[in-house]
Amino acid sequence: MKYLKKLTGLLAFLVVLLTMPLGHALMIVMEKTLGHTHVFTAAFLLGFAGLLLLLWGARLKKENSATFAGLFAGLFIWTGWVEFGFVYFAHRYHVAPLVENGVVVTKPEYLIMPASAGFLVVIVLHYLFSTHTGCLFFCWLQKQLHIPVPVRKQPKAGKNFSVITAMELIAILWTFYLLLLFVYDQAFLGDRHAVTYLVAFGSLLWSVLLMRNLARIRQMGYAIRYAIPTVIIFWNFVEILGRWNILNEIWVKPYEYWLEMVLTLAVFVVLFGVSLLERKRVVIAGFRRRL
Repeated sequence: MKYLKKLTGLLAFLVVLLTMPLGHALMIVMEKTLGHTHVFTAAFLLGFAGLLLLLWGARLKKENSATFAGLFAGLFIWTGWVEFGFVYFAHRYHVAPLVENGVVVTKPEYLIMPASAGFLVVIVLHYLFSTHTGCLFFCWLQKQLHIPVPVRKQPKAGKNFSVITAMELIAILWTFYLLLLFVYDQAFLGDRHAVTYLVAFGSLLWSVLLMRNLARIRQMGYAIRYAIPTVIIFWNFVEILGRWNILNEIWVKPYEYWLEMVLTLAVFVVLFGVSLLERKRVVIAGFRRRL
């Protein structure tokens, strides 16, 4: 199935894209089903499962397998330890949600998340000034700012793709969560400010440009890692449309739209299975060439 290889970029984009609504729905289901008594224990275990998956992925030699392990490890750690960590402290200290016209527009956990911006800045400065990451965006910044960094081209076989993928996912999610929360904040800009429109449509344009590059990739592991920023940047546009009440965010109402969410999960499972099939066929083809 040579056509599958041509669709590697699209397949990777769809797999990562569907993790966005499913991740949101998972949080809602955990909160509604387990209640405050057990949800934080479950969240801790989810994050711990992500850690175990990350450690397991770090031992994998195959790039694709390690990348998928890192993808899900990052999702579990972000959801279980980061997002639910903010939920825990917001509820513990009785942080009130932001309500406009009788509707909750920002949950308590997201009102305190911007306080973590300083930690993110420190991490970004480390990657910007201390290391050669291989990230195209950081490489571009380092070049434009004339930042001298040691160029150590690590052999591909020596890279820990599981940790690279998980860190990439968490850092980019964190970055764009903060971006949206700051532009939504009326003390800074507001969700109807011109800058918010710029972020929305700028993200859409940026993601389209990234999709064009992603479509050229033929290796699944690299495609998944490239799809992560592509999807998250595109998701900024989706989130802002939801904020403007233009888009009905069914993933935040999984019980009301249970059929749609079940179908989304089914499509994700099928696409994930096809991506594994594509990887298997590449391995078989390589084995036949050696014969």
